[in-house]
Amino acid sequence: MTESYLPPLPSFPISRPRRLRRADWVRRLVAEQHVSVDDLIWPIFIHDQAKNAPIPSMPGVERLSIDAAVTAAKEAEQLGIPAIALFPATDPALKTETGKEATNPDNLICRTVRAIKAATTNIGILCDVALDPYTSHGHDGLLKDGEIINDETVAVLVEQALVQARAGCDIIAPSDMMDGRIGAIRQALDKEGFQRVQIMAYAAKYASAFYGPFRDAVGSAVNLGLGDKRTYQMNPANGDEALREVALDIAEGADMVMVKPGMPYLDICWRVKQAFKLPTFAYQVSGEYAMLAGAAERGWLDRSKVAWESLLSFKRAGCDGVLTYFALDIARMIAEGKRL
Repeated sequence: MTESYLPPLPSFPISRPRRLRRADWVRRLVAEQHVSVDDLIWPIFIHDQAKNAPIPSMPGVERLSIDAAVTAAKEAEQLGIPAIALFPATDPALKTETGKEATNPDNLICRTVRAIKAATTNIGILCDVALDPYTSHGHDGLLKDGEIINDETVAVLVEQALVQARAGCDIIAPSDMMDGRIGAIRQALDKEGFQRVQIMAYAAKYASAFYGPFRDAVGSAVNLGLGDKRTYQMNPANGDEALREVALDIAEGADMVMVKPGMPYLDICWRVKQAFKLPTFAYQVSGEYAMLAGAAERGWLDRSKVAWESLLSFKRAGCDGVLTYFALDIARMIAEGKRL
């Protein structure tokens, strides 16, 4: 019997994906997605009080005074967070059927924007455009005979956007879901010389059950009561409709688009990014945060690890950035050199 010079058959299996997982250095080397401080927008709640107030349904989140908001913005700037988003908890005495406080150039948001701009130099400020923090009925638009009226609401939203731009807002973010509001706001901004002010459209905003803690935070839950927003926010069953909504907002002048909520709608994030290739953001909304933070508070989950993992899911889905209440946690971790 002659000796064989053929190489021996390889041991089973030939492909071993675990080789690329065996050590931290190689896992980092081949990682497909990374979480960066540049991915973060930090939503902040403001109230017209001297002291901060905790929000029970959002563990670890508070309504901030204007002074505290300035301090928070300074920390965010130092950590490298690109932008913050401001949301007001309006004094109930200022809420009306028409939400007229939204167009007051000295309202809580405008005063906060001016204070932050005076104290910081390199952080963007995003302002929400919608009437729900200002209306006595808790809806995002004007109510007539039990129905939200579209075009009349758009006219008010234009005025709201203008007072925010005059105060120094960098990104106007209409969240109301009225038809045609992006085009109307863009035209008004340009006419007044605010061509540099950007618009991030809440282009695919769903009528979601995940908004509850946010409504607690801005004080609109009591006003809305048993009402809902299904006549203007999107049906959670629909995906194709989201693409039509996004296309309309882009055509009307949106610079960036947003999907809201986030994690339950990652498929929509992916479809939007693939279809339009425009800067695409998601809002990890209050209910998503409350589930994770509440479980972590009870010791059921590791807060840092689930926050990081959730942001990776947004990156895999094609998002360029995320509005998240975990932004400060993540930015501090990155600053300390921690990766999960």
